Amino acid sequence: MSKTRAESDIQRWRKRGFYSETVLVKKLEKQGYNAVRVPVSNPSRNPLPDVIARRGEHVYAFEVKTASYYAYFPKKQIEKLFSFLDQLIPISPQCKHAVLAAHFGRRWIFREMNWKDWESGKLAERERVLKRDKGNFDLKRGKRK
Repeated sequence: MSKTRAESDIQRWRKRGFYSETVLVKKLEKQGYNAVRVPVSNPSRNPLPDVIARRGEHVYAFEVKTASYYAYFPKKQIEKLFSFLDQLIPISPQCKHAVLAAHFGRRWIFREMNWKDWESGKLAERERVLKRDKGNFDLKRGKRK
């Protein structure tokens, strides 16, 4: 049986996501992180990020998007990052980081989300990252710029 166009589009989209997640893991490892891609088809109900990383006492949950000019991160996906860190990582909130990672070809933009916004219910309905944006998270230092 041949695949429909929609099925092959979905398969291509998943391969792009897998590729970007794998590239991010390698990038993190080069910077001294221990990192792993979480091989789960997410929009599941489990609060699992695309990539989990650790460096020193800090833990990072990454949501990864591949795009050509802009990437959208829905509120539900951002909430999953915080839920994962909050429920499953028993360390101080100062050592837990929810990070959006937008992959634009060779360019990466990282945006760390604010715990206070999540705790107070002030997360936006979606976050948009443009290719020309500057991120607020420095991968080399492992913290906000």
